[in-house]
Amino acid sequence: MRIVFMGTPEFAMPTLIEIVQQGHEVVAVYTRAAKPAGRRGLATLPSPVQVAAERLGLPVLTPQSLKSKAEAERFAAHCADVAVVVAYGLLLPKAVLEAPARGCLNLHASVLPRWRGAAPIERAIMAGDRQTGVSVMRMKESLDTGPVALAERIAIGPDDTAAEIRARLAELGAALMTRALAAMAKGTIAFTPQGEEGASYARKITKPETRIDWSKSANELHNLVRALSPHPGAFFDADLGKGPERIKVLRSRPVTGAAAPGRVLDRLTVACGVDALQLLEIQRAGKTPMSAEEFLRGARVAAGALFPVVG
Repeated sequence: MRIVFMGTPEFAMPTLIEIVQQGHEVVAVYTRAAKPAGRRGLATLPSPVQVAAERLGLPVLTPQSLKSKAEAERFAAHCADVAVVVAYGLLLPKAVLEAPARGCLNLHASVLPRWRGAAPIERAIMAGDRQTGVSVMRMKESLDTGPVALAERIAIGPDDTAAEIRARLAELGAALMTRALAAMAKGTIAFTPQGEEGASYARKITKPETRIDWSKSANELHNLVRALSPHPGAFFDADLGKGPERIKVLRSRPVTGAAAPGRVLDRLTVACGVDALQLLEIQRAGKTPMSAEEFLRGARVAAGALFPVVG
């Protein structure tokens, strides 16, 4: 089939590659424009999808928006059978959604209708969900509400991070999308409308949410750490002898312990509102990630020290 692919992050790359390997004709790849790179922003950094598309010899388009009549006409001129959308990052107006002969298929990183929206993987982990998955749906103007063709589930382990879950879902999603395209080509694809029971919204992660509040339970904070690892990272501020600095926690473990929230019990075990959180992997500002043991070689954190609680 003639396909327009629309995606931006690394999560979308396996689907693009698999579509090409299955022999479909990708007539255009839409992705977000290159971002400024470096401290001065003089260079630009293309999206992972753009890098993959150029390696595959595919034409790449990076419009800032698809809302204009000119962009809608340019999109329609591809005469695509279907558009495949994977974490593209721009809204698709009605004219674009209706341009492909068979509509637009979206790969979404949750089992819909749970966790519609921008951050489904992070929200699932933050909520303590024990499973998640991917869905292939036909897109509508309303966000992530289109009918679903296929879905697959995976378990979320108690220590799985967002990066680990994202990598697994990217590969699973690539296989699921190519199955959907094969069924569409044969005319056997079927869509089931989403119900509203169990629907939830995965709003975008905000900066205030990434700050660790020691007054919360250790389990809540462990889920926060996992959900935000490695980026943007859950963090707390601490004075290690040279003034306050920001420290990201990339891996942790809830353990038994009790003291005032934020009190260091032993090495890098910190009391929480309920139980305590053992910090296993951290990252100081401007430094690479390191284990707790490596961190403690270069920073003195005495038992009894108090990390600030968010007010």
